[in-house]
Amino acid sequence: MSAKLTKLEVEDKLISLTSYDENDYICLTDMVRGEEGSDHIRNWMRNRNTVEFLGIWEQLNNPDFNGVEFDRFKKEAGLNSFNLTPKKWVESTNAKGIISKSGRYGGTYAHKDIAFEFGAWISPMFKLLLIKEFQRLKEIETNKYNLEWDVKRVLSKVNYQIHTDAVKNHIIPKSKKSLDKQWIEYAEEADLLNVALFGCTAKQWKESNPQLALDSKNMRDFASINELAVLSNLESLNSELIKSGVEKKIRFNNLQRIAKQQLEILYNTDMGKSIKKQSNSTYIDEQKKLE
Repeated sequence: MSAKLTKLEVEDKLISLTSYDENDYICLTDMVRGEEGSDHIRNWMRNRNTVEFLGIWEQLNNPDFNGVEFDRFKKEAGLNSFNLTPKKWVESTNAKGIISKSGRYGGTYAHKDIAFEFGAWISPMFKLLLIKEFQRLKEIETNKYNLEWDVKRVLSKVNYQIHTDAVKNHIIPKSKKSLDKQWIEYAEEADLLNVALFGCTAKQWKESNPQLALDSKNMRDFASINELAVLSNLESLNSELIKSGVEKKIRFNNLQRIAKQQLEILYNTDMGKSIKKQSNSTYIDEQKKLE
């Protein structure tokens, strides 16, 4: 589980939100803090409907789920002697929808699907407020990345001018192509970057996405934030290599190696920034969180 926590505020309760296996998990302990705490969670898990819900969720999302143990719990659920804790559920069924953790960021966390169901157990109003607050937070995060995407896109366009300037001053003068064909030099250098980073040329992308091409879109419009950051670096690097007279094959090998290396570093640093551009809007007004 990630140690980086975000807080949701619902009915004056601060509820931790974290990530595990690239999914959002909400702290059930925080949801009932001061209101029976772990007893409330155990009472919810003793309910037959809850056990069935948890089992179905795991069957849909967890290929390693122990269905045999689940069937046993389902038969016993509802009996006065039946008792089920998060730890017992996880250890017996190899469940991944609920996580029980000790330490600084300890508590019982559940995948958002399950946390919303637990919220309904508390009250229908609590569930609706929890969902609304969760959606508000996701909108902020998404639009934060959209804003960064826009900045990276502008930066890559600026660096593209530096790149084309290098082609103009150091490749065009040596080009053997006729004046009306010299545009090909620019296209070939752009595709050198495209193949090194995206694995295909602009023409190949357009042929695979004809409708998007008709709408004047290109592969860079659908690049991730990380890819745009690396693209800016490659444009600057290639312009310097061109100025130094490095031949194209050597430049391509270096660019491809560096693109792979930098993407790996960026993805490991912040997986969220590998998301694609979602919309043209950006989150600007912080007061929106008070709505």
